[in-house]
Amino acid sequence: MSYADQVFIQTCKDILSKGVWDTDREVRPRWEDGSPAHTIKLFGVVNRYDLREEFPMLTVRKQYLKSAVDELLWIWQKKSNNIHDLHSHVWDSWADENGSIGKAYGYQLGVKHHYPQGDMDQVDKILWDLKHDPASRRILAIMYNHHDLSEMALYPCAYSMTFNVSGNTLNAILNQRSQDMLTANGWNVMQYATLLHMIAQVTGFQAGELVHVIADAHIYDRHVPVVEELIARKPFDAPKFTLDPSVTDFYAFTPDSVKLEGYQAHSLDPKLIPVAV
Repeated sequence: MSYADQVFIQTCKDILSKGVWDTDREVRPRWEDGSPAHTIKLFGVVNRYDLREEFPMLTVRKQYLKSAVDELLWIWQKKSNNIHDLHSHVWDSWADENGSIGKAYGYQLGVKHHYPQGDMDQVDKILWDLKHDPASRRILAIMYNHHDLSEMALYPCAYSMTFNVSGNTLNAILNQRSQDMLTANGWNVMQYATLLHMIAQVTGFQAGELVHVIADAHIYDRHVPVVEELIARKPFDAPKFTLDPSVTDFYAFTPDSVKLEGYQAHSLDPKLIPVAV
């Protein structure tokens, strides 16, 4: 059984058995028919994944790693806020007529800041620090900029990544204010596990632990039957993950730089998963 499956199944069980419904109050998200999209949620979920043991990928529901990496690189490598630079359609509902999602996600990572070493954006500063000052406890990127929130189509969900070196191991903490367990949990975990592998490789470290901190881990009301079906399934073993070892520059990675061997997973009809906006 994949460890990512174990974590996902247990978290969903905890939400369904111990969670709190928000049906007693007004909520922002709406279903396509205009109905309020209520959730059952748990506060303060913390999950740990040791990338030295296995790659955290769900098998109870088929995942698409290359598409997830394409979105990850759209944010962290291209530093884009325009869906025309993205090959999937996951952001279409939040884009304006020009394809922009406003000053969100990649836009924030691309803003230059002044440092003693010169003007750099947040990603370049992370890469510089890991190569030149790995003992630093200040190596992080954050996309939740209060000054620009009014110009974002969606406030960042996964909003910060903190890197920390122990010996020759690079660990990281992913902070997330909100997590839709069905649509996004497996997606975000494999994305940021891949990012940790990529950053570690180009800075000379071994990828270690990814700690995922979720402030509001929730399941939408219309997703509950699907989640109950998923967590009743028998998971497969985790696949073997490989990253192109020839890449030494973070900006040279592509979705084709990642490969999986032995990936088996259960199918799930996307039509069974409505998305609340």
